[in-house]
Amino acid sequence: MPSPASPTDALRRLIGLRWLSIGTMLGVLLFVPWLLDIPLPGAALLPVAVTLIAINGLSMLRAARISAIHPAELFAQLCIELAAWSAFLYFTGGATNPLISLLLPLVAIGAAILPGRWAWLLAVLAVVAYSVLWDFNEQLDIYDSGLAVHWHLAGMWLTFALSAGVIVWYVVRMTAAIRRRDQALAEARESSLRSERIVALGNLAAGAAHELGTPLGTMAIVAGELARNPGLDDDTRADAEILLTQIAHCKTILGGLTLRAGSLRAEGGSTMAADAWLAGIIERWRSQRPHVPLATRIDCGDPAPTLVADTTLEQAIHNLINNAADADPAGIECEAGIDGAELVIRVLDRGPGMPVDEAAPRSPGQGLGIGLLLAGSAAERCGGSIRFAPRPGGGTIATLSLPLANLQP
Repeated sequence: MPSPASPTDALRRLIGLRWLSIGTMLGVLLFVPWLLDIPLPGAALLPVAVTLIAINGLSMLRAARISAIHPAELFAQLCIELAAWSAFLYFTGGATNPLISLLLPLVAIGAAILPGRWAWLLAVLAVVAYSVLWDFNEQLDIYDSGLAVHWHLAGMWLTFALSAGVIVWYVVRMTAAIRRRDQALAEARESSLRSERIVALGNLAAGAAHELGTPLGTMAIVAGELARNPGLDDDTRADAEILLTQIAHCKTILGGLTLRAGSLRAEGGSTMAADAWLAGIIERWRSQRPHVPLATRIDCGDPAPTLVADTTLEQAIHNLINNAADADPAGIECEAGIDGAELVIRVLDRGPGMPVDEAAPRSPGQGLGIGLLLAGSAAERCGGSIRFAPRPGGGTIATLSLPLANLQP
C-alpha cells in the first residue's frame, strides 16, 4: 500500500488540478466573449482543452492500475500542463494575458512533489515558456484601450486569487499527507519497539522454562510425599493437594510455552463454541486462584459462533482476569458477549482504579505490566484491542474486543 505522500497520490492530485485547468480554459472560452466582448479564436483553443481532457482520462486509468510512479512521470504530467497553458496563452495574447501567472502554481507544485533536479528543470521550462510568449504570440483584437487596461488589471487580480487558492490547497493537502505519514512512521516505530520487548520476553521465558523444570519436579515430589503422609491432619493434606495441583498447572504452562509464543493460532487448535471456549478459560483460572471470587456472565447468542481455540488469546484473557484479581482480591466480574461483528470481553474490578491523569481509555503496553503487554500484543495480532477505563463507583473496566472474522475457522 502506498504511503500517504506517495507519488501515486501526487498523480491523483495532479489529475484533480488538471480538471480545474480544463474548467478554467472552457470558462474563458465561454464567458470572455460574452462578458467582455473580446473575440477569442475558439477553433484554436478548443482543441487544447479537448486534448487535456483526453490526456486526463488516460491518466485516471493509469492511476487506478499502478502502485508506483517514477518522478519522471510526474515531471512529464506537469510538462503537459505547462505545454497546454503555453499553447492556450499563445493564441490569447501571450505574456500580455493575465492568465500567464497560472504558470507559477505549476512550478510551486513541481517544487513540492519532484526531486530537486526535476523541479529546477520544470522551473527553467516555465521561464523559457514565459520568455517565448513575450515575443511570440497572437494578440487579441481589443478596440477600447482603456477598457483593455481595466480588464487586464481585473484579470491579473483574478489570476492571482486563483493561483493563491491552488497553491494553498495543494500545499495544505501535502502537509496533511506528510503529517499522516509521520504519524504512521511513529506508530510503526512504537510497534517495532513493542515487538522487540516481546521477543526479549520470549527468550527470557524460554530460558526460565528450561531452568524451572528441575525445581518444579522436586517440589512435585515433596508435595506428593506430604499429601500421602498419614500423620498429617486433613487441612494440611488438603493444602498439599492444592500445591500439587498448582505445580501441575505450572508444568503445563511451561510445557506449552513455546507453542504459545508468537503464534496467532495454536498449531492444531480445535474449534469450539465461543461460550464453551470462554467458560473453559474461566474454569482454568478459577482452579489456579480458587480464593478470589469471580462472577461471570457469558451470552454469546444461541447458537454461539464457532471459534478456533487460540492459546495466545487464552493467555491474554487469563492475564486480564489476573490483573483485576491482583487489584481487587475480594471479588471481580467478567462479562462476555457478541457486539456486532466482535467478541467483547469485559473484566471489572473494584480496586484502587486508575490515576486521575490516566483516566482516559488507553491501549496496553503503557506501563501496565508484562502480562498486559503480552495480552495487548496477542489482541493486536488478531486485529483486536484492549482498552482500560474507570469504573463508575471505583475500580477499572478492561475491555478486550476481538473481530469474529479473525477468530472463526
